[in-house]
Amino acid sequence: MREVAILGIGQTKFGELWDRSFREIGIEAGFAALQEAKLSSKDISALYLGNMASGSFIEQEHIAPLILDYAGLAGHHLPAIRVEAGGASGAVALHQAYLAVASGAHDYVVVGGAEKMTDVPEDVQTDIANASADQEWETVFGATLPSLWALIARRHMHDHGTRREDFARFPVLAHEMGSKNPLAHFRNKVSLDQVLEGSPVAQPLGVMDCAPASDGASALVLGPLEKAREHTDTPIRICASQVACDTLALQHRKDITTVEATRLAAQVAFRHAKRTPADVQVAEIHDAYSISALLALEDLGFCPKGGVGKALAEGTVGPPGARLAINSSGGLKAQGQPFGAVGVAQVAEVVRQLRGEAKERQVAGAQVGLTHNLGGTGATSVVHLLERAT
Repeated sequence: MREVAILGIGQTKFGELWDRSFREIGIEAGFAALQEAKLSSKDISALYLGNMASGSFIEQEHIAPLILDYAGLAGHHLPAIRVEAGGASGAVALHQAYLAVASGAHDYVVVGGAEKMTDVPEDVQTDIANASADQEWETVFGATLPSLWALIARRHMHDHGTRREDFARFPVLAHEMGSKNPLAHFRNKVSLDQVLEGSPVAQPLGVMDCAPASDGASALVLGPLEKAREHTDTPIRICASQVACDTLALQHRKDITTVEATRLAAQVAFRHAKRTPADVQVAEIHDAYSISALLALEDLGFCPKGGVGKALAEGTVGPPGARLAINSSGGLKAQGQPFGAVGVAQVAEVVRQLRGEAKERQVAGAQVGLTHNLGGTGATSVVHLLERAT
């Protein structure tokens, strides 16, 4: 297997992009990544596109060849493959692209993630998002993604003494970092009191605990590490790419306060990369709900069970300057949550950090980064480890 590097990144603004089409934002992100990598369309041999629900959101399926077509590449007859894995669609698309380059099947590939979510009413957005839970055992009885994560939060509070404030700190951090990110959906800061006093969604979660529905796209260009210096002065090596899955329904899990798919994906990724959690300086973790961020820090091995609140309060985990800087992009909560684009955008942010290009959000001396992306309530979990190539 060959070592794989990220040669270029591209990303649109995230938010309510009513004046822009799905194909426009996908093409913008892809061409930006190609330009960074000093490659032209004739150099690319495959496209992998992460997307959860274009058929429901914009009534358009078969979107991977659509993007090729409107990018002027249909005549190249490249393989264009859409990947769907709920909110983890982008990260699984990256995993597939990584395997394609590592195996030698392709030299240079574009991996993208895109979603247009705000062209439908809010209740329709909710129904579409709920489809990543188990329809037969959960949503048919009225459960929603927020209510399922609220159930997890209540159980975690009961079993591990977690306080409401412990996970309410995540939106505060997200908005602080989002205020410094020009591509973020939300660029306003919020206080802990604003989070705690926010309108209830599903107790104990309030509106400020939940990431928004967003439009947006992000893209990466991958290639063999041995050729990376031909395209960039700062190649970023993918040390590990790991996907793990679990049951769709919470009721079938042994312990709903642990996302086993995350725990196992992280263990394998760290072993493959010959790294430990202590080696990571910057991480983008899945904070679609504030409680999901808390679980991620535990399941990835950064904090002991029940110890996240203490780590946040003491500043060992937090913004740049902490031992582990998390969600410097603003995370899903502030940067935004266009489902298919999330996993790719997380990697784009870590690439900026490892290159030293994150400006106000920069983590000093960052050498190793991690991304973590979930589908549903954790039925799919994807972990990537990245490092600046020497």
